[in-house]
Amino acid sequence: MSASVLYDAPGPKAVVRNRIYAVVGTLAIAALVVVSLLRLADKGHLAPEMWDIFNYAGIRQNIADALVATLKAFGLAAIGSLVLGVLLAVGRLSDHQPIRWAATAFIELFRSLPLLITIYAIWVGFLTDYSMWALAAGLSIYNGCVQAEVLRAGVNSVPKGQSEAAYALGMSKTQVMTTVLMPQAVRSMLPTIISQLVVTLKDTSLGFIILYPELLQTARLIASNTQVNGIYPYVSTTIVIGAIYIAMCLLLSALATWIEKRGRRAKTGIKVAPGVQTPSIPVVGAVPDSNVGGAGGAGPTGDGTGGA
Repeated sequence: MSASVLYDAPGPKAVVRNRIYAVVGTLAIAALVVVSLLRLADKGHLAPEMWDIFNYAGIRQNIADALVATLKAFGLAAIGSLVLGVLLAVGRLSDHQPIRWAATAFIELFRSLPLLITIYAIWVGFLTDYSMWALAAGLSIYNGCVQAEVLRAGVNSVPKGQSEAAYALGMSKTQVMTTVLMPQAVRSMLPTIISQLVVTLKDTSLGFIILYPELLQTARLIASNTQVNGIYPYVSTTIVIGAIYIAMCLLLSALATWIEKRGRRAKTGIKVAPGVQTPSIPVVGAVPDSNVGGAGGAGPTGDGTGGA
């Protein structure tokens, strides 16, 4: 068994010890889950009546509307963050110092600010009556800064020989960036880009702070305005909404995996043109016999005289 470059391969005692730790840890986690379920059941949160509220058409419609609102905000934020990420990445790689400094300052500022503060500031200061656009703008700014750093790392990972060869062919910097560097950067960093989009999808739940009717805000309203046996169904509502978030994130991750596999199967590179068959070179004839005279030949003729 070969050892990793990061640590030595565990020996027999270490293997046994790791297995014991794994079993003990699994049992501890299972015990915590069982204790939590028993406590929730004792308080009535897992009673069948708590789940019957989701059979009402009104509550189902509210959840469906919240899902659509969440996907709207996510779609706007995803497009905005990718577009802003490309612009900021190009700005950080610019040869002009003012542009590079401005892009760097923008990225460092909004990456340092908590996302919740950015969303709330945009909502209060500019888009008080448009909570969806405030949420999408805040998500676009923050995640756009993160995507810019991801794309910049992807561009820097492309071998410099490719850009130098493109410049040698007479291509401009814009052509090199758009046709040579950026496509390869997107392809190499695609898993990280999709992972950040998953984060963007989950961050739409911060819309509750500005009263945007997304899934979390709708779940809070459903749980706080509905009573079952004198208990507010916070647990069942949280489980249902959490399952919806998990399903959406898994679908987005599956889409990323499919895109990555499709990219690997795609035929890339320059197709080699079929070879052109060149005409055969004529074979030089044999040198005439020295005894045979020819035109201008030096050899003797049949009668012993030299050729003409």
